[in-house]
Amino acid sequence: MNNYPQASRILVAIDCIIFGFDGKDIKLLLIKRNFEPEKGKWSLMGGFLNADEDLADGAVRILYNLTGLKDIYVEQLETFGKADRDPGERTVSVVFFALIKIDDHDSEAVKSHNASWITLDARPKLIFDHEKMVTRAIEHLKYNAALHPIGFELLPERFTIPQLQKLYEAIYNIPIDRRNFSRKLLSTGLLIDTGQKNNNSATKKATLYKLDAERYKTKFHSFWNFMPDSMKSN
Repeated sequence: MNNYPQASRILVAIDCIIFGFDGKDIKLLLIKRNFEPEKGKWSLMGGFLNADEDLADGAVRILYNLTGLKDIYVEQLETFGKADRDPGERTVSVVFFALIKIDDHDSEAVKSHNASWITLDARPKLIFDHEKMVTRAIEHLKYNAALHPIGFELLPERFTIPQLQKLYEAIYNIPIDRRNFSRKLLSTGLLIDTGQKNNNSATKKATLYKLDAERYKTKFHSFWNFMPDSMKSN
């Protein structure tokens, strides 16, 4: 039933920016489109909002279809609504930002969508305004990883301090002083020593830690200052 006959038709799309960490680089999950418009070009994973669906539910559905994962870190980032952003039809895009443990995703689901993990520096030209979306998401990741413990969402369940340091070096593309970083991380109380060693580590069987999930949830919005202030906006 159309209660607004004078209103113009405007589609609502959901585009998902999905970051992962492979132990060395931050990577972005992109699809090479096998459908029109812009067939054969690279884009973010997205879809249209269903009529009976909340925005957050739509994002969860799209992320699950691509990765096979639920209960991952996802947040609404921004809305892109320039009138000419999509040449196909007037479309407003709501962008969501997701962090996943890269080894946990469903590789067959990724393959079926013609998707690939690509490092940020090597990412191809993207369709429409997707590059602006990615740029905004990278800024958001850098700012928030400095203040809040969202970086842990990219790590395996058990990890070493050197692995965590590599993650932050990948996010900010800078070297980090090992002793100061280790001291700062341990002082947060977020890490639990598992009593195990990583026998595959290059750092003489580094201690394996896990995240204190309860403290992580209750203290998530506290300001931790993991990085120097000068790094938060770089």
